[in-house]
This record gives sequence, C-alpha cells and structure tokens, in this order.
Amino acid sequence: MATASIDATSALGSTASAKLSMEDLLRVMLTELTFQDPLKPVENKDFMAQIAQFSSLDATQRLNQNLEQLLALQSVNQSIGLLGKTVSATTDTGSITGQVVALSLQSGQPQLTVATTDGRTVAGIAIGQLETIR
Repeated sequence: MATASIDATSALGSTASAKLSMEDLLRVMLTELTFQDPLKPVENKDFMAQIAQFSSLDATQRLNQNLEQLLALQSVNQSIGLLGKTVSATTDTGSITGQVVALSLQSGQPQLTVATTDGRTVAGIAIGQLETIR
C-alpha cells in the first residue's frame, strides 16, 4: 500500500495555523504504524486513546471559534444600544463627553462616533475607551 510522505513544510503549516484535521491524525497514526517495532506493536487501546484526544481537541477548537463569534456579536449588540446615549470616553487627546451618533465595524470590532458638547465629531472610539454611559 502506497502512502504519501509527510514533509516538514506540511507539518509546520498545520502547527503554525493551530488547525488540526482528521487527516493530520491519520497521517500521524500511519507514520506510527509504518515505523513501529514489529516486536512491540502499538495496542488498539493506545490508538483509541489518541483518537479520543484528537476528537476532544477538535471539539475544543470548534467551541473556541464559536465563543469568539459570540463575543463579537455581543460587542456589536452592546454598541447598538449605545446609539443616542451620552457617553464619556478617554481618547489619545484627552477625555471627551458627547452623544453617540454612529457605529462602524473595523476588523469586526465596533467603533463609535461621538458628537461632543463643543460641536466636534470624534470617530473610532472603542467600547473599552468608554468611562461612563448616561
């Protein structure tokens, strides 16, 4: 039976991206079988343990992705609730107070635009920069 070899580039690529697939597991297991000592074969329970660990890792990665999406959506929902509210925020130039007049997304992160009490419009304020909301 012919098998494809695992080169260093593909191994580094999957490690660097931190995404493992069932194909990666099968390659590792096939490599183990190919190079195992015939006098000390790997037992079935060891393979089953590896498959269970890999399945657990895959489920954890999917859960992490779902949580990241949930947090992004929650952040957007919170930002929408700020439209029309008076806020105080800390910016690079100092502290500002004004009404939230617009919402934009930059790289999936909500950015607020605030019309200050002195007539200026300040854009690009992140939720983390807010001090008070009234």
